[in-house]
Amino acid sequence: MLCLLAVGCSAAVAGDDIQFEIRKLAHDLNEGIDIADFNKDGKPDIVAGRMWYPNPDFVPHPVRDIADWNGYVTSHGDHTIDIDNDGYIDVLSGAFMDTKVFWYRNPGPDGLTRGLRWKQNLLVDTGAVHNEAAYLHDIDGDHAPEWITNDWTDKAPLIAHQLKRNDKGLITASKVTLGPSGHGHGIGFGDLNGDGRQDVLVGTGWYEQPKADPMSKTWIYHPVWKMKACCPMQVFDVDGDGRNDLIWSNGHDYGIYWWRQLEPSADGELQWEKHEIDNSYSQAHALHLADLDNDGRPELITGKRVWAHNGKDPGGNEPPCIYYYTISREGKFSRHTINEGQVGIGLQIRTADFNGDGRLDIAVAGKSGTYLLLNKGR
Repeated sequence: MLCLLAVGCSAAVAGDDIQFEIRKLAHDLNEGIDIADFNKDGKPDIVAGRMWYPNPDFVPHPVRDIADWNGYVTSHGDHTIDIDNDGYIDVLSGAFMDTKVFWYRNPGPDGLTRGLRWKQNLLVDTGAVHNEAAYLHDIDGDHAPEWITNDWTDKAPLIAHQLKRNDKGLITASKVTLGPSGHGHGIGFGDLNGDGRQDVLVGTGWYEQPKADPMSKTWIYHPVWKMKACCPMQVFDVDGDGRNDLIWSNGHDYGIYWWRQLEPSADGELQWEKHEIDNSYSQAHALHLADLDNDGRPELITGKRVWAHNGKDPGGNEPPCIYYYTISREGKFSRHTINEGQVGIGLQIRTADFNGDGRLDIAVAGKSGTYLLLNKGR
């Protein structure tokens, strides 16, 4: 059940915004980004598509070649993990319509210094060709991430690939079908029903994790909504009532929302009260939660995915923007401007303390460019 309450966000008080120093690192069609210490100097670096950017100067160094395709790059994101167990972080990446997932081997100190490209290796051929986004996420609690791809078609299966090291220390991938049919644009992870186990949210509903042996059983599919949601949706207890709520947005239209979880119905189905957060810009394709002001409570970070469908989405030609929203325990979202007119988002939003000042900074990559947004405080 959904009850609609049209409650928007409030504007920030003048002078109350966190200030950000904007550093543009590159400009191309790449929309993926991740953070890791690639050169083992103790500082977080950035990888975004074709290049990686070592801290503190963030001068671009090559990683890989990526083809441009129909107004996009073929890659749909960057993910960092040590695949070959050599102590250096590698890059893992899939593509929108290519079935293959590749990993790129960190060449180590000499190769990084010399600017060598990273060797491409096949991790797995998934057979999937409608890949909106992918995630490295531990859904079964075994402290090893799974590779999970969001399929934008509604009747596709929900597939995860377990990543396990073989006897040589190399990560390999094995396919697990969590559900035979039921997917759709948008994905998220979190414990929706309060049983202590992570569930998976997709565009047409959510999958309930079984009590035991979750990677060998079919998950319970609840087809209770139909939406073209963002990647990722966020599961978070907004109002502190002990029940996790849902924060989501239309990835290719206007509208950002939070759904307050109510008491379940008599038959045990989850019930929701729908609240609007913001409807002033479109294509908030990725949502990220991080504590930007060190008050112990996360802020919601999102913005416009620039030219997500090459200008064909509603509002697709409107200017780039990126915001953060403070979240009160009463469910009030207050919008604060990071930038309007220059910086947008792509498929991933990342945060880390890049300069060691104790504040989380933001890194984004999209068709408005690859940016490091340094948090300068209030």
